[in-house]
Amino acid sequence: MAKYMLIMRSTDEAFAAFANLEFADILDAMGRFNDELIRAGVLLAAEGLDPAPGIVVDFTGEEPVVTDGPYGETKELFNGYYILDVASAEEAAEWAKRMPYMTGSKAEIRRVTTIDEFPQDNEWIAKERAWRESTGQL
Repeated sequence: MAKYMLIMRSTDEAFAAFANLEFADILDAMGRFNDELIRAGVLLAAEGLDPAPGIVVDFTGEEPVVTDGPYGETKELFNGYYILDVASAEEAAEWAKRMPYMTGSKAEIRRVTTIDEFPQDNEWIAKERAWRESTGQL
């Protein structure tokens, strides 16, 4: 099994459709989907992100620049995520296709790397592994 992050992205079209729905209906649809993930044993985490206020730290110049965020254009936002423990990216995509999401939205799927994929003889990896073990993450 591997961890995959489903990154939920909205568009202007999705935000417009969202405005026409009852919030209770949205919660009901998402709740049913979340319950399905839980019953399947693949859900590790799921959170929504507040669109404002936010902060952006931009590393494109010589020094990091901190500005208000999130990004100004809807296409640059992501508004929530799921982390699933599934066998493949294809299985993660099958779950993503079942999300009750607005027309115009997108879900990006990214594999979450594990500490085991890094050089185990590295001092910093060893320290992180010890921390993860001490907090019950490994």
